[in-house]
This record gives sequence, C-alpha cells and structure tokens, in this order.
Amino acid sequence: MELKDKVVVITGGASGIGAALARRFAQEGPKALAIVDRNEAGAQAVAAEVGGVAYGADLGDEHAVEALIDQIESTQGPIDLFCSNAGIGLGRGIDTSSEDWRTIIDINLMAHVFAARTLVPRMVARGGGYLLNTASAAGLLSQIGSVTYAVTKHAAVSLAEWLSITHGGEGLKVSVLCPQAVDTPMIAGTEQGGVAGVDGIMAPETVADVVVEGIRAERFLILPHPEVETYLQRKTADYDRWLGGMRRLQARYGENAVKGLS
Repeated sequence: MELKDKVVVITGGASGIGAALARRFAQEGPKALAIVDRNEAGAQAVAAEVGGVAYGADLGDEHAVEALIDQIESTQGPIDLFCSNAGIGLGRGIDTSSEDWRTIIDINLMAHVFAARTLVPRMVARGGGYLLNTASAAGLLSQIGSVTYAVTKHAAVSLAEWLSITHGGEGLKVSVLCPQAVDTPMIAGTEQGGVAGVDGIMAPETVADVVVEGIRAERFLILPHPEVETYLQRKTADYDRWLGGMRRLQARYGENAVKGLS
C-alpha cells in the first residue's frame, strides 16, 4: 500500500513511535493525517509540525474510539490506514492488582479491538482498508518480568492474526509491528534499555522507516529488529530449550527485567 493521497490515523501519536510515524508518513503525501493521543496538547504539537489534525481521545474507552472514527471520517474522509499504536507498560507479577490488569488490557488489547470493531465492517463494505497494530517483540516471545505486558502483547498479535485470517479475503490488510527496545519515553532513564535492549536501542525514526517499507510490501509481521525472527524460529523449533534460555535471561536481569518495554 502506498500512503500518497490516503487518509491515515495514528493513535499514541504525541510521542515516541507514533510521533515518528506521523513525521515519516507526512513525507509520503497523504491526503490527511489524524494524530490522536490522550495527551491532546502533545498531539496538537505533532499535528502542527506535520500538517495534520489533532484529536484527544481515551483509546481504552469503546465509545470514545467509535466517536473518534466517526468524527475523522465525517471531516477527513474514509480512513484508509488506521495505526493503532497506543500502548503502556504496567504491572509485574501475577499478583498485579485487578485494576492494573484491566487498565493495561484496555490499552494494549481492547483499543485494537474497539478500532477494528468499528472500522472492519466499513473497510470491507468499501472494498478494503489497512490496520497497523503496534504490539511488541514481547507479543511473539515474552516479556521477562512483566506478565501483564507479555499477555496483552501476545493478545494483540493474536487479534491481528485473526483479523487477517478472517477478513484478508475481503480486502482488509493487516500488519502488526513488533519491535524490541525503542528510544521512547517508555524506556527513559533505563540503562541500555533493560532486557528489551539486548540487541540495542533503536531510534523511533528508524522504526518508522521500517514500517513504511512493511506497509508498502503489505507484510503482516513488521520486525524492526531482525533478530526477533531468529528468536521466534528458535522458539518454535524447540520450545523447551527456548524456555530454558528465557529463564537464564530472567536470572540475568532480575529486578531490572521489566525495564525497557517497547
């Protein structure tokens, strides 16, 4: 898919990967760029920079997401590409409070569900559309030290798979972005990105370049860190050996294991 003359929406667009996507997509000549974030002032700053339109919204609220999509489509036109990029790192062990579980599920999973629930029928009815869901390498592998992050990112990948399987024959394109450590506010102050930084910390601008290439190729898995594909192959080739390796990582990082979420 080419982005020229397309209506593009980016959630979590006030900073990090979302802001980098906005700047990179703007170079492709889209018809409209909608920058969405709970931090509306931050979204406005990025929108002003790239010639887009800012929207404030709580992506964990189904009615807010539906209203957001209705507003964008009524003013900018039918959405061609929806980048569901908002995400948070919250919680550690299985004893994480139910309230924190609900919060991270709402943002890391249900925000994707809410967007798809509204957009997929519309996209299918008009012959096609594109969903880009930001997950994490943790959604393919796991997250040392944070069960909440591991589970919600796995669920986000699974949702993207299901959408592609179920609606790919109806014109819907789906990609899922699965980086390791990226230089964003999520890892600010963390030495070398923690466990997610084992293969280095990537600039969000580099991630955005990889995303544009992946969307052009309509590739399902977008992996800015190519090592992730190798790790995934090792996981599926010998699950027990892979689990042993992950236990060694757990022992190595200890209390710092949850730092450097992507």
